[in-house]
Amino acid sequence: MGISLRTVERRVLPVAPWLLVASLTGALLLLLQDGQRNMLDLRVYHDAPPWLLTGRLYDFTYSEFTPDFPLPFTYPPFAAIALLPLSALPWTLARVLWYVGLLACLWYLVRGSLRLVAGDRWDSDPGGWERRAMVLAAVVLWAEPIRFNFYFGQINLPLAALLLAGLTRLRQPFAGGSVGLAAGVKLTPAISGLYFLAFRQWKAVAWSIAAFATTVGLGWLASPDQSRRFWLELLGDADRVGPIASATNQSLRGALSRTLGHDVGFGTTWLLAVVAVAVLAGFALRAAARERDPLAVLTVVQILGLLISPISWSHHWVWVVPAVVWLVFGPARRHPLARAAVAAWVLAVGTFVITFLLDQQPTIWTIPRPWYLSALGWAYPLCSLLTLGAVAALAPLRALRPRSRPGDAAPGRDLTTATA
Repeated sequence: MGISLRTVERRVLPVAPWLLVASLTGALLLLLQDGQRNMLDLRVYHDAPPWLLTGRLYDFTYSEFTPDFPLPFTYPPFAAIALLPLSALPWTLARVLWYVGLLACLWYLVRGSLRLVAGDRWDSDPGGWERRAMVLAAVVLWAEPIRFNFYFGQINLPLAALLLAGLTRLRQPFAGGSVGLAAGVKLTPAISGLYFLAFRQWKAVAWSIAAFATTVGLGWLASPDQSRRFWLELLGDADRVGPIASATNQSLRGALSRTLGHDVGFGTTWLLAVVAVAVLAGFALRAAARERDPLAVLTVVQILGLLISPISWSHHWVWVVPAVVWLVFGPARRHPLARAAVAAWVLAVGTFVITFLLDQQPTIWTIPRPWYLSALGWAYPLCSLLTLGAVAALAPLRALRPRSRPGDAAPGRDLTTATA
């Protein structure tokens, strides 16, 4: 490559704090400029929870700025309970606090991912790694999935920060509890249980199930009717969440549907694609677990969940941050697949390709489209497949490197080796 990472760091790291300040200033100006159309999903989180107390939570919709698709409350009843304190705040204050909270969660996600991948290298140069975190946070703040989280006021960054803290830092009861709690708010984090299976943390699995069951029970106590409606009627109704084939849905089902011109549903085509991806993810998960690499395992698990979910909106893909951190600084960083994955992610999330595709489709409900738009619609899934391949490459790399180097060690050992 023409310019090495070390050369870039020598030029950029000295001005890292100023770069972060400039990026945050720009983000604040955007917040002020976007006005009331900003944070539409936060409006649902703010306005819908009190409807749980009236027994009409799943009748709520917000449509002031979304006439094509009124936004419903799509999460379990426990999510409404957790968000009730937010509903008690004036809208402007809730908006500001949520925005600041998203910034804090992004910083934690960036810094936490770097600490995991750096291992012992962090202790030998803490100042340098802190500056790397500043630079990366300043840059990824403008990546499309992250930018959309701020624009819509989404909950994905808080959930990702919760999972990163629980899965890689704390002991098994807390780790399992973090997964159960996150799944109680939004079901998709339940895939994180595979992390425990990869490291054979059976107590953490039990704790996650117990925590999730507790959230279901609390929701049932708060509103039996709404709980019954969600778990027995609405669960699995992807159409209620949104248009499957819209360009912003970057799951396998969305990409396949756009390519074939119709919703593939859960049919044979989708099933074969899921099996193929699961096999690749299995190889990657096995390689990462053998390396005792928590960040690689976490990245593989979350990518698998995003690919096989019926709907994975572009703002769900906050896990691009740990993925890129691992690809750039992890043990496979010099592998051609890792470098190709980094380049692909930079193009996919740095050029706002999803925004372009949304502008090109006649409506959010239109499935057929020209072949080149369908091909571009594979942006995130393609990057994910390259990432899974790069993690799977740890297996042959291990054969070439029989002894792990101190710099490749990860600090999350209390979870991956704990028995308490």
